[in-house]
Amino acid sequence: MSAQRVCAESELGVATAMKVVLDGKPIAVVKDSSGAVHAIGDTCTHGDISLSEGFVEDSTLECWAHGSKFELSTGKPLNFPAYEPVPVYTVTVDGGDVYVDPDAIITP
Repeated sequence: MSAQRVCAESELGVATAMKVVLDGKPIAVVKDSSGAVHAIGDTCTHGDISLSEGFVEDSTLECWAHGSKFELSTGKPLNFPAYEPVPVYTVTVDGGDVYVDPDAIITP
């Protein structure tokens, strides 16, 4: 499968996240504090919590339930209680639209 359009870039405010589901996979599409767009697995590896409901700070997404922060470029947790990374997906911004490839997982 190839990249799928998920939203217009203008729909993503700086330091915000939105949840999309592509091919049955929940994915958090995030615009970080510098304006770069990322896509990571939306489910916290510590619990079944939607990361897109959390807080974007610089280049991290923090789970609202227990405070684990995930690095947007690698998916790695930066603090406990989470210790397993979330998947990271390839993002392309083209013509003002954001595309995510649900099959192209970037591994650190």
